[in-house]
Amino acid sequence: MSRTIIMADRHNKPNVNLKSILTPKLFSLYADLMKELAERGIIRSTNNPVADYAEYLVSSALHLKLKQKSTAGYDAVDNNKRRYEIKARRLTPKNKSTQLSAMRNLKQKKFDYLVGVRFREDFTVERAVVIRHATVRKIAKYNKHTNAWDLHLRDSVCCLRGVVDITDRIADVVRSAS
Repeated sequence: MSRTIIMADRHNKPNVNLKSILTPKLFSLYADLMKELAERGIIRSTNNPVADYAEYLVSSALHLKLKQKSTAGYDAVDNNKRRYEIKARRLTPKNKSTQLSAMRNLKQKKFDYLVGVRFREDFTVERAVVIRHATVRKIAKYNKHTNAWDLHLRDSVCCLRGVVDITDRIADVVRSAS
C-alpha cells in the first residue's frame, strides 16, 4: 500500500482540500486512518474512535492497565487494583452536549473512579477529570427511559469535592506522542 505524505501548516494541521476528494475516497482515507491508529495502539476497536482515544490517553497519563473491551463496568485498573471507568465526549458545533455515555448499575459500584474526557471537535482535550464513585453517585441523574445514569461533564464539575482535574496530565501525553 502506498502512503501519501501530506504537508502540514504551522499549526500542525495537514494542508489538504477535503472538498476536492470524492466521497468513496474519503471513506477509504477514514479506513486507512483507523487502521493506522490501531497499529499505533491508540484505538482498540473499529468503532467511533472517541472512547478508544480517551482510554489510551487516560491509561497513559495515569499509568493504568486497560482491561479487555468486554469487561463490564470499568475499563482499567491501577497498581492498587482500583477500577477506573473512562468516558468521553467530543463536542462539535452541531452537538455541544457534554453528556457522557450512559452508566448502568451505578449502585453496584463496579468502578472506584470515573474519568471523564471532553474533546473539542479536532480531538484536542478541553477538559479531563477523575471523579470518585461517591461523587458520581451524587451528581449523576437516573434516566428511567434508558435505565441508566447520565452525567454531564460541565466545567462546574471540576470544582466539586472528590474531583481532580487531570487536563494537564493528558496534554502531556498528547505532546509526548506527537
